[in-house]
Amino acid sequence: MSADTVVRPRRNTLRPVWEEQPSLLGQFGKGTILTLVVAVVVVPLWVVVVTSLSSEKTINDAGGYVFLPREFNPSAYVVIFSGGQITDAILVSTIVTLAGTALSLVVTVLAAYGLSRPGTLGHRPILFYFLLTFLIYPGMIPSYLVVTGLGLKDNLLSLILPTAISAFNLVVLRAFFMSIPGELYDSARMDGAGELRILTRIVLPLSKAVTAVVGLFYAVGYWNAFFNAILYIDRNDLQPVQRVLQQFILAGQSPASSGASVAIPGLGSTVPPSLAIKMAVVVVTVVPALIIYPFVQRHFTKGVIIGAVKG
Repeated sequence: MSADTVVRPRRNTLRPVWEEQPSLLGQFGKGTILTLVVAVVVVPLWVVVVTSLSSEKTINDAGGYVFLPREFNPSAYVVIFSGGQITDAILVSTIVTLAGTALSLVVTVLAAYGLSRPGTLGHRPILFYFLLTFLIYPGMIPSYLVVTGLGLKDNLLSLILPTAISAFNLVVLRAFFMSIPGELYDSARMDGAGELRILTRIVLPLSKAVTAVVGLFYAVGYWNAFFNAILYIDRNDLQPVQRVLQQFILAGQSPASSGASVAIPGLGSTVPPSLAIKMAVVVVTVVPALIIYPFVQRHFTKGVIIGAVKG
């Protein structure tokens, strides 16, 4: 070897494990696991949907829940949407979800923006107050006394105000707002923009992903909530759909409209089975989340990761 020869280090040709081409056994194992996961999610939904569209004879022959569809009978859905307790419950849940999500987003965004700005009056005590709720919860009895003392018994506000703001969602939004470069705030103030204009014209357009995710959290929480209705709502016409579903399935109560015959075009007059009505209510409670999620899904991972890590 001559003196002019340059000795270069040998390049490592080994790639990380996750970049290696999976073996045939590995591909088979991944496919099997994914298939099982999908089956665990899809099969129960399939059984619920098929049972809700089955006749009394099909349900009796199957011994309860139906897996293979035989006779198409939509009478349970006709009962649900023809008026009565279930229809009122769906309307109540829709109103609570829309109004509650809007109120929660407004309150959470305003609180998170204020707490994200250094030098805000009472910044540290207020932030400590919110963080303290992670460790200390007042409990059911004090919450009940406060709600009833405010005269919110048998009022839809009792389903919204006690859960109007979540400390977790506030922390996520605050962390994202703090990650926005301060130069944007300074340039906006030099142009004469106030805090409200900065929030609406600069901060919120940059926070669409995390705001959409927080809104989804609030909407699903309001739609699925039933415990506050147990505590604060006694009137049947103000019960949300989850509370009605809980009465139907867990408490063993039959729907008030079961046993009544309905006219179905092509099928004549038929009586919807009680189990079919219960499963139809389950379908109705699940469908809104399935409809909303695809529109928010593209923001979901990005919003959670950015809001939780930055800042």
